[in-house]
Amino acid sequence: MIRMIGQNTLRKLRSSVQLLALILLVSCYPDESLNIPVTNPDINLESDLDIYIENNFTLEYDMAIRYRFEDRFIQPFQRVAPVSLEMVRPMLDFIEEFWIDPFLEVDNGEEFFRTHVPVEIVFLGGLIFNEDGTVTLGTADAGVQITFTNVNAIDRNDVDWVDLQLQTVYHEFAHIVHQKYKLPQAFESISPEGYTSAGSWFNLTDNEALQRGFVSPYATSSPNEDFAETVAFYLFDSEFFDIYFNDEPDCSDENCTARNDGRALIRQKLSAIEAHYEKFTGVVLADVRAAVQRRL
Repeated sequence: MIRMIGQNTLRKLRSSVQLLALILLVSCYPDESLNIPVTNPDINLESDLDIYIENNFTLEYDMAIRYRFEDRFIQPFQRVAPVSLEMVRPMLDFIEEFWIDPFLEVDNGEEFFRTHVPVEIVFLGGLIFNEDGTVTLGTADAGVQITFTNVNAIDRNDVDWVDLQLQTVYHEFAHIVHQKYKLPQAFESISPEGYTSAGSWFNLTDNEALQRGFVSPYATSSPNEDFAETVAFYLFDSEFFDIYFNDEPDCSDENCTARNDGRALIRQKLSAIEAHYEKFTGVVLADVRAAVQRRL
């Protein structure tokens, strides 16, 4: 499973993408199994920060926070800056406020989070630069690890940075749901003609993806990615309903009509996703969205 973000996917990041002149991507590892063992090394509490992590994350959620760089976090052909020590605690506060707490405050959310949270969270200081000129924004490994990149640039007042991190974590956390409970029944059949492939989705624009019934070009790459992208955009994007859900009134051209047809498909997908979450996890996704949006 490869999670990629192209130039047309995050509209709020377009200027940054143009400056970098790169295709930005977020990737998940190919194996979607949830049975990958994770070996936790012996705990060595070297500092107050380590003690804080041990008490508030490892013991509390069985979640290891890896902020000291290790070669295993990236591939041999990649390079990345390690996280600066002074950025670790602010990043911990960020994921607690925007990822953990929204689930904890909704009905059945705490049980869901504690049961499904990945056991390893990795912080990297910068983006992961690949030898082909692309940039990896974040990764997830089969439900057991989520990697946050660009932590050294943390700025909670920077909408682009916040959206990027939230889209990454909500997307990857959503993968765990379909890995464990499969996709909603007949989800793949809602817009079957719209799917592309892992190697061609980036040829689509946002508008073309919407006309096909998808929240982003990358969502067209597979039903699994469609599911995760829809969940992520629904949770973090304050303009979700205006852009992807509510029809444009008084359409006078074919493109507008096609976008509204695409929105009808997205409404079907979101309805199926919400019912799926509530049936298998007891979590009302609309309540999670409301909790997230109150913090933004």
